[in-house]
Amino acid sequence: MANYYTDHPEIGFHLNHPLMKRIVDLKERNYADKEQYADAPVNYEDAIENYKRILDITGDIAANIIAPNSEDVDLEGPHLENGRMIYASKTYENLDVTRKAGLWGVSMPRRFGGLNLPNTTFSMLSEIISAADAGFQNVWSLQSCIDTLYEFGSEEQRAKYIPRISQGETMSMDLTEPDAGSDLQRVMLKATFDEENNCWRLNGVKRFITNGDSDIHLVLARSEEGTKDGRGLSMFIYDKRDGGVDVRHIEHKLGIHGSPTCELTYKNAKAELCGSTRLGLIKYVMALMNGARLGIAAQSVGVEQEAYNEALAYAKERAQFGKKIITFPAVYDMLSRMKAKLDAGRSLLYMTSRYVDIYKALEDIARERTLTPEERQEMKKYSRIADAFTPLAKGMNSEYANQNAYDSISVHGGSGFIMEYKCQRLFRDARIFSIYEGTTQLQVVAAVRYITNGAYLAHIKEMLQSEVAENLKPLKARVEKLVELYEEAVAILKGSDIDSHDFLARRLYDMTGEIIMSLLILDDATKAPELFAKSAQVYVQMAEANVNGHYTYVKNFKAEDLESFKAE
Repeated sequence: MANYYTDHPEIGFHLNHPLMKRIVDLKERNYADKEQYADAPVNYEDAIENYKRILDITGDIAANIIAPNSEDVDLEGPHLENGRMIYASKTYENLDVTRKAGLWGVSMPRRFGGLNLPNTTFSMLSEIISAADAGFQNVWSLQSCIDTLYEFGSEEQRAKYIPRISQGETMSMDLTEPDAGSDLQRVMLKATFDEENNCWRLNGVKRFITNGDSDIHLVLARSEEGTKDGRGLSMFIYDKRDGGVDVRHIEHKLGIHGSPTCELTYKNAKAELCGSTRLGLIKYVMALMNGARLGIAAQSVGVEQEAYNEALAYAKERAQFGKKIITFPAVYDMLSRMKAKLDAGRSLLYMTSRYVDIYKALEDIARERTLTPEERQEMKKYSRIADAFTPLAKGMNSEYANQNAYDSISVHGGSGFIMEYKCQRLFRDARIFSIYEGTTQLQVVAAVRYITNGAYLAHIKEMLQSEVAENLKPLKARVEKLVELYEEAVAILKGSDIDSHDFLARRLYDMTGEIIMSLLILDDATKAPELFAKSAQVYVQMAEANVNGHYTYVKNFKAEDLESFKAE
């Protein structure tokens, strides 16, 4: 694996998007840090060069340390000793090198020892690390939990915990329980206030906790006695130094073996309240989950790329019937669709990341001063758009990662089923992406209101106003016809009964994602045809077939058809 960043100019293309100027100006507060911190940029160009250096360093570490370690980590995995989780030995090497390189606390302000990077750049780092080892990306990227503490914790808590994350301490978010998976309103881990010691105490069990024996945990717990819904839940900070939490079990998983998934027992564990009581689920976890979902989208893109890389390399070398298999239509059809999904999915990821960056930066500025009316309007606009696009970015990319990993094995043929080939690990790793941090079905639930209220359609029509290169206009005309079909399908969904609405929602979700990504890849191909022209051609044709199929399904569907599908 060569340096991932320098090998993939597509990342550099997205780093230089016009919206980055606004993002960097907001993030750097008119470059005020330059007087106090030697590594702070002095202007926009300096900031972009700084991001490129960090991406290059990360690409080098990913290529020369994390990727070579990945096979050993996959084989060894973490293990349990006396109630503690012990990482695979090579994971400690990965942690050490990323700490020495300063790749922790990357989104945090410099006053807390952070790098003050935008979320877009953080997503790029996540993509790079995921391509080397998706399991380690989990361990490393969970540092982003600190964003929630930064947003909702007190200044005292920020000063106490953020510098520790910037030095490389690990984090986890402890949400799921044996009886509360996707339905987090059922969380019952009990939080009681200890008057004598002026702290909270946590008691109960958490399950399926990624990186569960981390240094600092954000914990969802029931603080209001007698409640049974989300309004009785609060968010707490647990510090491993205080003790009281043991690892009862480490799950033996299909993939991402380097990422420990733990069952935890809380026994009178000391904790601090983060923010206000009763807002744990309805406000703080939603912020936490949106960040995590964007992280899974980045993780997915990294695996999409690596699956394609492995398939392409094999197809170039493998000969059958006297020819390299890359010359066979059945093979280059698969490869071209893998590349098109990757390019379109990456464009959706970084578009969403940029929207998140703008509203998050304005929210942060609002903690220091009153926003102007224009800034408030801008913050609200991008907050709404980011909320709409996050479930699309997570759901579509996690599905594409699975599809690319599947196709990578297909290109390898029988060799892809052999454990010595990397594609089998990518396949195993990718399977969780469309499950954790909200299944694809839950991403549909999160997105469907933006389908029915017309938010996506309005955004699509706005995107249609952009000019494309002359040679791409026939493709754009085909997408315009798809938008007409989509608008009709949305009207059908809005007029359907509740069961039909829920049943058809996934088709509309896929139509939404594929039309938006078609327009994104056309825009990218207009600006950088050398990178994206082929993918634009392939993706739009693929989307056209899929959208037409979904439209036909929705148009011909009748409520009574549901009886044929019910499994009960």
